[in-house]
Amino acid sequence: MPVRIRLQRHGRKGKPFYWIVAADSRSKRDGKFLEKLGTYNPNTNPAQIELDVDGSVQWLRNGAQPSDTAKRILSYKGVMLKHHLLKGVDKGALTEEDAAKKFEAWVEEKESKVSSKKEDLAKAEADAKAKALEAEKEVNEKRKAAAAEAEAEAQAAEAATAEGEEAAAEGEEENNEAEA
Repeated sequence: MPVRIRLQRHGRKGKPFYWIVAADSRSKRDGKFLEKLGTYNPNTNPAQIELDVDGSVQWLRNGAQPSDTAKRILSYKGVMLKHHLLKGVDKGALTEEDAAKKFEAWVEEKESKVSSKKEDLAKAEADAKAKALEAEKEVNEKRKAAAAEAEAEAQAAEAATAEGEEAAAEGEEENNEAEA
């Protein structure tokens, strides 16, 4: 029975969520599987991947073939490296301790890269928020200035209207006096 390590789609329309499974290659994409090895959520940045590394390595050692996408995910999490190192141990090129040290060093390096990426994303998001806030403050200041200007014009127009009414009233009084 040929076994494939592949993704099984879950989640709703437009929001995919995948299980990483070991399944018979003849079964349907979302059908029966032999073992669930982990999950993959591409909706977040960076994507969330939870994976049973040892279980995945065991399936690879037993001859399971990963799909292209699953192979990239396995490589990202270090499963392919661990599988490669264990092949070296089997051939006698490495000891188990050396292989474990190399794998741990790689995992630490990978975690530092991922954490720096998360920090960069958080910093970029904070910068974008700060820029948006600054732009909003600028727009609000322009609105306040325009409103103050409009209010000043309205007061000037009222004053001019009041002066015009006073002048008209004085003119009517003079006309009334002249007629009397």
